[in-house]
Amino acid sequence: MVGRRGPGKKPTNLAYLHGDHKKNPQRVNAQEPAPSQQDITPPSWLSRPARTVWQTYAPDLIAKNVLTAWDVEMFATFCDAAARRRRAARRLERQGEVIELPVFNKNGEQTGVRLGKNPWLLVLREADAQVQRYGARFGLTPSDRADLTIGEPDRDPDADLLTG
Repeated sequence: MVGRRGPGKKPTNLAYLHGDHKKNPQRVNAQEPAPSQQDITPPSWLSRPARTVWQTYAPDLIAKNVLTAWDVEMFATFCDAAARRRRAARRLERQGEVIELPVFNKNGEQTGVRLGKNPWLLVLREADAQVQRYGARFGLTPSDRADLTIGEPDRDPDADLLTG
């Protein structure tokens, strides 16, 4: 059996927010299992900087039913990666992308220095990839929002009486 190709399927709530149910109704799973209503809180292992990311995005995602109790670990992973990315960016800002690295002889004694890439570049690159990958699952990338249609805002039913 051949594995699935292409990007993973969007969660139903996200597909509805993006307006996919209007464009391709057959591609939206109207019978997707839904988690029961529970309090959605960040896991205890989440660092303080990652909790700041959580507090920035989670309330809105919860309000739109994109973040559910089943998604806590996945979203916490996004928050953790975003916090790591911020930390790496700050370190790179202070230290620069090219730094002096020690050079050792075969006995393990430092014999000098050389210029090389800052190791924080690797941390930044890996965190970037995770932020993009996990953020896309929650509609947090620009390309995921490009087709976003939430529908008409709540209208006052009496407004039609006034305008005819």
